[in-house]
Amino acid sequence: MAPAIPAAMERPHFIGIGGAGMSGIAKILAQRGAKVAGSDAKESATAQSLRALGATVHIGHAAEHLADDASAVVVSSAIRADNPELARAAELGIPVVHRSDALASLMDGLGAIAVAGTHGKTTTTSMLAVALTELGLDPSYAIGGDLAGPGTNARHGEGEIFVAEADESDRSFQKYDPQVAVVLNVELDHHANYASMDEIYESFEAFAAKIRPGGALVVGEHAGARELARRVAARRDDVEIIRVGEGEDSDVRILSITPKGMTSEVTVSLPDADPLTFTVSVPGRHYAHNAAAALAAGVHAGIAADRLAHALTAYTGVGRRLQLKGEAAGVQVIDSYAHHPTEMTADLEAMRGAAGAARLLVVFQPHLFSRTQELGREMGEALALADASVVLDIYPAREDPIPGVTSELIIAAAHAAGADVTAVHDKAEVPEVVAGMAKPGDLVLTMGAGDVTDLGPRILARLSS
Repeated sequence: MAPAIPAAMERPHFIGIGGAGMSGIAKILAQRGAKVAGSDAKESATAQSLRALGATVHIGHAAEHLADDASAVVVSSAIRADNPELARAAELGIPVVHRSDALASLMDGLGAIAVAGTHGKTTTTSMLAVALTELGLDPSYAIGGDLAGPGTNARHGEGEIFVAEADESDRSFQKYDPQVAVVLNVELDHHANYASMDEIYESFEAFAAKIRPGGALVVGEHAGARELARRVAARRDDVEIIRVGEGEDSDVRILSITPKGMTSEVTVSLPDADPLTFTVSVPGRHYAHNAAAALAAGVHAGIAADRLAHALTAYTGVGRRLQLKGEAAGVQVIDSYAHHPTEMTADLEAMRGAAGAARLLVVFQPHLFSRTQELGREMGEALALADASVVLDIYPAREDPIPGVTSELIIAAAHAAGADVTAVHDKAEVPEVVAGMAKPGDLVLTMGAGDVTDLGPRILARLSS
């Protein structure tokens, strides 16, 4: 039997319904039978998929899009206070609900696994969702990217487990009370909301404090995650701490990672069990660590380790996480969501290993002025791992420009690190620029969290012409 629809979610209106987080919640509610409506800035495949589920999706934001009988207006932190639909909600007295509260309500009564961390959340959540589905457990899930197989970022299942990506960017993950929490890494990011590592740790500690008694905190090998585990262990004796990594102090220990082209073969050991070997469909050490964390979380949730390890091989990727977009003129084009220097370095090292003797060309679009201001130098240094790079203007997303903060911060740092970097201010020119650079056998990586992902098909079309 499907969980009941929370009263406030019977007729919800989503402002920005096409967003990765918002659309997932809307899809699950529609599948449970709610009368879902919403608006988004532009038409998209996501809007079309929501309409296919019975949702009403308006393009553009206008007060008249909000129905008088809406039970709640759902917003994310990206929605500005002057949004006309938000103003109309205030006039009508319609409650405004943050998306994190909406997602938390969907997890009520289910065994929740919440995956957090500065990097790797989407991939790890996706791995768990695919593996649990492969085992016939019919989980519900809400993810920040579309799974390669089902082609969706969210689904209502009839099973007892709900797997959710837990976003720390605006502290909203503190609303969840999971049975199992996964924290892959803890680094300073989202500089508009966090001023220091102390604030980051405080936020993650608040998230861990909500783990249900008898539950577990799974932490990765990153120093920040291990420090979080130390802090949580000092405060709670009713939560199991499970350390995942390659070191001898790991409870779930990665014994080997063997690259095999665009995949990896991973062997792990668990307490009182024989080593398990399985295939991860994405190259790179960090993706192997994500898979091991998914395995640890699932085992604590009661799934046999050998069955879960085998099921993890069914994972075939998620949109924008080293996703092959196609090949033309002997050149492969791959899309990466990496936008933080740690992520950029990890994906570039993974692709460097997969490329062998081939050249690696990168089209990078910085994401957010605040992130570029704080981490622009490190972004430029990461680009030195590529043979050549094209750097676009900053994708602003929800932010207003910061005086003096441009892509030149990254380009200057890249040049200082010895990188071959070209600035391109007009995104429409990129396919022609890349076509002039690429040779048969090269790998082209479009990288960033903004609309740089749109360039993959255009580059392929230009290479084919």
